[in-house]
Amino acid sequence: MISSRIGSVVRTAGLAIVASLALGSAAIAGEPSASVVVAKEFMFSPATLTVAAGTTVTWSNRDEEPHTVVSETGLFRSAALDTNESFSFRFDQPGTYRFVCSIHPQMTGTIIVQ
Repeated sequence: MISSRIGSVVRTAGLAIVASLALGSAAIAGEPSASVVVAKEFMFSPATLTVAAGTTVTWSNRDEEPHTVVSETGLFRSAALDTNESFSFRFDQPGTYRFVCSIHPQMTGTIIVQ
């Protein structure tokens, strides 16, 4: 009887955690949610991403080769990201932010912050 109650509590707590993750901690706090840009096949996808001010963008490397994320104005710069590594930056000010992989300069992208 006690073990079934504990199991029920654990399941309920687990569902609450899953719901919180699905909503995103930023959404719960009333802030913009995070957005993801993937580096794969020597491209950033999406190549252009529009987000609200206050959004954290995460770049995730899904290639077998290392990539970087470098703002053309020098606002942000990642180290070389190996496979499955990521880099995040919070965009607080509206504007257009262009970025490039410094290792593979044909890889470019744009973040538009509204």
